[in-house]
Amino acid sequence: MIRSFRNLIERQILKARAEGQLDHLEGEGKPLPDRSGEGDAALAAGHRIMAEAGVIPEEFRLKKELDAARKAYPQLSDPAKRKAAMARIADLEMRWNMARDARRSFFR
Repeated sequence: MIRSFRNLIERQILKARAEGQLDHLEGEGKPLPDRSGEGDAALAAGHRIMAEAGVIPEEFRLKKELDAARKAYPQLSDPAKRKAAMARIADLEMRWNMARDARRSFFR
């Protein structure tokens, strides 16, 4: 595992523990389930924790917004609204690409 990623995880755990976010969790004191067949255990655990907490990574949230904006664009007929919608699509696309590239470079 990348050292900086490990340090980030450790800092997040220590912060959550200090804030009491790890107290009284479901399954506390019980052994973890065997998930050895899931590939990269750290990445799978991170995704599972985010999903259970209802957290969506920024990249996925931006992609969802971008898809919705692209779908709504053809229904617009007012030139001013089309121009504003196109600017929003361009902004979302840029932010999505930045988030995707950041994730990819982080895991290299």
